[in-house]
Amino acid sequence: MHDIRAIRDNPDAFVAGLKRRGLADAQSLADDVLAKDRDLRALLTRLQEMQARRNEASKLIGQAKAKKDEAQASALMAEVAGLKDEIQKGEEGEREQKKSLDDVLAGIPNLPADDVPDGENENNNVEVTSRAYGSRPSMNTAKEHFDLGEALGLMDFERAAKVSGARFVYLKGGLAKLERALGAFMLDIHTEKFGYTEVSPPLMVRSEAAFGTGQLPKFQDDLFAADRTVSFWERTLRAIEKNPNSTLLTADTDSEAFEDSFWLIPTAEVPLTNYVREEILDETQLPIRFTAWTPCFRAEAGAAGKDTRGMIRQHQFSKVELVSITTPEQSEAEHERMTDCAQEILKRLDLHHRVMTLCTGDMGFSAKKTYDIEVWLPGQNRFREISSCSNCGEFQARRMNTRYRGKDGKVKGPVHTLNGSGLAVGRTLIAIMENYQNSDGSIAIPDALRPYMGGMEKIAK
Repeated sequence: MHDIRAIRDNPDAFVAGLKRRGLADAQSLADDVLAKDRDLRALLTRLQEMQARRNEASKLIGQAKAKKDEAQASALMAEVAGLKDEIQKGEEGEREQKKSLDDVLAGIPNLPADDVPDGENENNNVEVTSRAYGSRPSMNTAKEHFDLGEALGLMDFERAAKVSGARFVYLKGGLAKLERALGAFMLDIHTEKFGYTEVSPPLMVRSEAAFGTGQLPKFQDDLFAADRTVSFWERTLRAIEKNPNSTLLTADTDSEAFEDSFWLIPTAEVPLTNYVREEILDETQLPIRFTAWTPCFRAEAGAAGKDTRGMIRQHQFSKVELVSITTPEQSEAEHERMTDCAQEILKRLDLHHRVMTLCTGDMGFSAKKTYDIEVWLPGQNRFREISSCSNCGEFQARRMNTRYRGKDGKVKGPVHTLNGSGLAVGRTLIAIMENYQNSDGSIAIPDALRPYMGGMEKIAK
């Protein structure tokens, strides 16, 4: 969420940032925001004036009655009653106007950092050459992961489609074990070497949490809703919990069911970042670093026709997530550190990869700067994203109302939030399969993973 005061103080910078993001209607959008802001502030001023006059008139009523001036007292009482009605209407209008302004602000993406390259799409991303690692493995012929997995009899898309539809898979035997080994391996590195705190978070979140990290309202179509109907009896028990003196006979007996909205998490970023929502943190606590290995659920609404074969783009996949909560002064260095942490996994697995700085047109909604880590896949003969590490600045913190208190005890403002994949487990499994494939179709196990695989050296049919 954007700071309306910053937009008000420097509208030209706001428009310039939106134009860099590729918003053709940047100026009209800014004009609309500022017009709504002016209207809201004018209404607030008018409300303050009416409230001041009502207070003044209320005092004058007492003075008029003391002077036994009933005519004056009656006139003032009528004025106070009229002001009360006008203030009530004005407060309703204030709520409507504030919601209208907030709704517009909620749909505007974060502004890019100054050092983010300008561009329209992934073709304009810029490689960070100093972060490149390894070289392409020498192979006469390289198969894609789904050909390898199906030939091993350990990857079954056809049966998964019968059970759940497209973009799901059954992993069995050695590949299922490899997925589990990868998650544990990543968590151990991030907790033992880099000091992240491991968390087992909820896999369903409320709408407020999805709003906080920017998934709602703009990207609702990419989420899986998990609405549930709450029974009459559960509703009654809740009423009793709120009022322990109540009984079943006196509790709310409206038998009409009602719904609670939940969303399956698209990434553990959502519950991990929202862990500090609506809190004021002490500066001495920061940075806070969390990691979690969870399943993730994405509708892939805009992925029709893309990666229809294999595990690259699934509705359900597992990922180890990294989240940091920092002060504004810490966030840039934390972004570099987080990217180092994600890269370390690939280095220990000896997987060739590169790091790209995303251009303004390719960044996610909440990010101000993003590094994508892309791993080499010999079967596809191309690099594919395996991690995205983003600095969101104060954007998510404003949506979550999360601030921090300085060492002097004064509240300074919003924290900064960062998130990254450390790594996408399914895509790491794909990278191992394609980079460690043998001519006989077996998959060699990287040395770093063998302790997690019970000493297994390869996966064979």
